[in-house]
Amino acid sequence: MIRLMLVDDHAVLRDGLRNILGMEDDIEVVGEAISGDDALQKIGIIKPDIIVMDINMPNKNGVEVTGIIKKQYPNIKVLVLTMHSHDEFFMSAIREGADGYLLKDAPSDQVVAAIRTVAKGESVIHPSMTKKLLSFHQQKQTETENSSLTEREKEVLLCLVEGLSNKEIAQRLFISDKTVKIHVSKIFKKLNVKSRSQVVIYAVQNQLVPMPPGS
Repeated sequence: MIRLMLVDDHAVLRDGLRNILGMEDDIEVVGEAISGDDALQKIGIIKPDIIVMDINMPNKNGVEVTGIIKKQYPNIKVLVLTMHSHDEFFMSAIREGADGYLLKDAPSDQVVAAIRTVAKGESVIHPSMTKKLLSFHQQKQTETENSSLTEREKEVLLCLVEGLSNKEIAQRLFISDKTVKIHVSKIFKKLNVKSRSQVVIYAVQNQLVPMPPGS
């Protein structure tokens, strides 16, 4: 059973999510909070597996709270569910350790699926947010000391961040689908990730993708 906590200052949103999740046999809403401070006071008592977190809230916002939670309770997963599609909120939330980022216009079945995905230790990012990362890419790629990726693997990584399929990557880089699969497999292994969403998160957290000013 996935123990879930809802953190949002809008009662209608909490009620709606609680009703939707109440129909799922493997998910249980064990607590709610209406602000950042309220959440931090309750987390230690409720001890949820996953927190569905809004960004705009009284007191501390969802990004700040996510950072605190990840430091104090690293095993608790945080899925940000927000109306904000702004780059700075997305990048900041990921850098603070959010395990997923969805927009509130996502269908209810997508939210439920995202909760299950995050519960398994994988990551979820709204498709439109993944594409935004490409706009931060410049001609010169940011290097990191702990990256052992080859130049070709870095090219493939940027394609993954853009959200391209293996076939589209092959066409862009003028290589075969089989070669793309080999590069993707090596990237996953070197970065110790299991999914494309985790690749994107790793790229943001380790600045393999240039950050927007002020983030």
